[in-house]
Amino acid sequence: MAIVFITGMSATGKSTVLAELARRGHRVVDTDDAGWTLDAIDADGQPDRRWDPGRMAALIGSHTGTGNLFISGCVSNQGDFYGDFDAVVLLSCPEAVMLQRLAGRDTNPFGKSDDDRQRVLDDLAVVEPLLRRRATAEIDTRAPVEQVADAILRVT
Repeated sequence: MAIVFITGMSATGKSTVLAELARRGHRVVDTDDAGWTLDAIDADGQPDRRWDPGRMAALIGSHTGTGNLFISGCVSNQGDFYGDFDAVVLLSCPEAVMLQRLAGRDTNPFGKSDDDRQRVLDDLAVVEPLLRRRATAEIDTRAPVEQVADAILRVT
């Protein structure tokens, strides 16, 4: 079956929809969890989160073809793996919704500071259009999580 990559900005619902897909019995991997990324510095001297290429290649290679594998994240080198995915799904929502979710979430401290929120807004303006260009599908996450999961499953 399919290997589906779910991407999007912070607070678009990647972890929430992965939990729903897992609840339905699908294999899921959230690459925001420890161990999937390497901390690097980009050409401008800024922090750069990148997937550990060896670990990602092993994950993708371990998929036996039975059932779907859903992987989520948003890192600078994810495009290096797009050829390994059967679909790339961009989760999105309006800026105001993202900021509201950041303010209210208690599962992740990122987004609580003014600097974090500004980084999210900067990424929304710069990174999201890049993701949109290469996505197989885009899903608005203002819908209930069950409907978002159903839409992802239709992409597969």
